Amino acid sequence: MLKGGIIGTGFFAANHLNGWKAVEGAEIVALCDLDQQKARAAADSFGVAHVHTDAGGMMRAHGLDFVDIITTAPSHRPLVELALSHGAHVICQKPFAESMADARAMVEAAETAGKTLMVHENFRWQSPVRRVIELVRSGRIGMPFFCRASFRSGYDVFSGQPYLAEGARFIIEDLGIHVLDIARAIMGDVARVSAVTTRINQKINGEDVATILLTHESGMASVVDCSYATRRAPETFPETLLEIDGPKGTIRLDAGYRLTVQAEGAEEVIDAAPPLLPWAERPWHNIQESVVTIQQHFTDSLSAGTAPETSGADNLKTLVLVEAAYVSAAQGRSVATDSLG
Repeated sequence: MLKGGIIGTGFFAANHLNGWKAVEGAEIVALCDLDQQKARAAADSFGVAHVHTDAGGMMRAHGLDFVDIITTAPSHRPLVELALSHGAHVICQKPFAESMADARAMVEAAETAGKTLMVHENFRWQSPVRRVIELVRSGRIGMPFFCRASFRSGYDVFSGQPYLAEGARFIIEDLGIHVLDIARAIMGDVARVSAVTTRINQKINGEDVATILLTHESGMASVVDCSYATRRAPETFPETLLEIDGPKGTIRLDAGYRLTVQAEGAEEVIDAAPPLLPWAERPWHNIQESVVTIQQHFTDSLSAGTAPETSGADNLKTLVLVEAAYVSAAQGRSVATDSLG
């Protein structure tokens, strides 16, 4: 049984704590937060014995196999490097880093330490999205030549996470990173990025609408479009809608988790709705279910000694897309990903 500790008991931590209780092969033995009262409340709710306000002290006290970092990006690099220095594997929330330099430094630190570093990039692990990825990888519609990945909503995300309204960057960094990662998972790595952004909600500082064109290394294209300013009924938050074309047919993941596969003259319509776990609540249940899946994948990877699919090294390729999108939007030009290192 792998022993883990959690750093950060804020907005999203309850999903991690619930998820770890369902994971086979790992258990959380300690929590750490600068706010001791908040950490104690989480520990009491989830039956975790030990509470700390100092991350290094937690690691020294319990000889942890891994650390789950559920904090905001500015703290990630020092916490990741601290965990690695104590011989712990790391799973880290996204956004992974505030800069490419920090992201690369963490990946290099993990490689030097010989430890696994995984980014909690959970959208590709949502069961409806995962089903689409597996259908594409199985060759059901042949080699895809087009993908549209769309997340459009008017849901008030700021009430639960008010800090999202404060940063100069918003939707690409916080949400688009997930959708870009899905496009990578389906279509492969990206050579060029073109993006247009705008801000509709004047009460926030960052962009809340983004449309991004990806030219993949295969020469094929994807469109990633994200909005938190879209008013429509029914509200589709937090669903990612997908359409992929291949020479043998088309796969569509539509609103309400309706999955349609049209291939070689036949059509199959599948209810791909994620299960509602006992501790989950609508409409968050697809994200909540994915937390269990990604944590189990992390645990299985540690046990097998294999690299997780969303490793830190892999996530660098998604982070480059985020940076390229911001450069493209600011400068009004297409950006080659290799120009950003």
